[in-house]
Amino acid sequence: MNQVLRQAHDQRFSELIRNRTGIQLPVHRRQMIESRLRPRIAAVGASGFEGYLAQLFDHGLLEDELPLVIDLLTTNKTDFFREATHFDVLVQEIVPEAVRRAAPHPPRLKIWSAASSEGAEAYTTAIVLAEAQRAGQRFSYAILGTDISQRMLDRARRAIYSAEQLSPVPAELRARYTMVGRAPAHAGTARLVPELRDRVQFMHLNLMDRTYPVDRDVDVIFLRNVLIYFGPEDQSAVIARMVSHLRPNGYLIVGHSESMVVNHPQMKQHSPSIFRKT
Repeated sequence: MNQVLRQAHDQRFSELIRNRTGIQLPVHRRQMIESRLRPRIAAVGASGFEGYLAQLFDHGLLEDELPLVIDLLTTNKTDFFREATHFDVLVQEIVPEAVRRAAPHPPRLKIWSAASSEGAEAYTTAIVLAEAQRAGQRFSYAILGTDISQRMLDRARRAIYSAEQLSPVPAELRARYTMVGRAPAHAGTARLVPELRDRVQFMHLNLMDRTYPVDRDVDVIFLRNVLIYFGPEDQSAVIARMVSHLRPNGYLIVGHSESMVVNHPQMKQHSPSIFRKT
């Protein structure tokens, strides 16, 4: 393949991924990209990354391969109780505030995990909210998890995790909210209890879509460690769409490295990486 065609394929590929997912693929990430796509390169019998792009663009494989490519390029990094201070603010400030505002009736909180991957963030939220209820707070809640990766959504719905994945969950909470796998096929794993799974729904959603099929009175949106992969224009557009789905006084929570990204006239900073809609 000549150099001009190779560069054209590279540019077309980068633009395609950015347009479909918001993810930017700078040159210095080329090795990572090739590594993640290696299974597909082998599956179609391509001669390396350049050959794979040629198969996509010149030999009609793009339509079939693109969902698989997007799935492999999605970061899918997730941990239980990641950036735990966010969950402290949720149960110590946001929930009590909602209870006071709705008194004497118990409120129904809507929480959105907007890049839920395989569900750790959504289920961590369910755990801490269930604990708040056990402590006497009167409210109900529903959690929506959305992600661009269908493979991650399937895992999230199963809610089965390895002991290593569950290690950040305090032992008392693991005992209360997980069921240890006893069959040989599930050795070393545990599943979230039905009481939590019933509170969480998962749905496919691409943050680059112009509209989101989500309620517009959400109390809290977790949009953590996603915007860092987007360019400034896409960051602003996604934030604007997210804000439109928050109720007045609702909260947008981003990753600690993303605080400077949130610059919207309706959002006021509450604390590092937590913003409140005015």
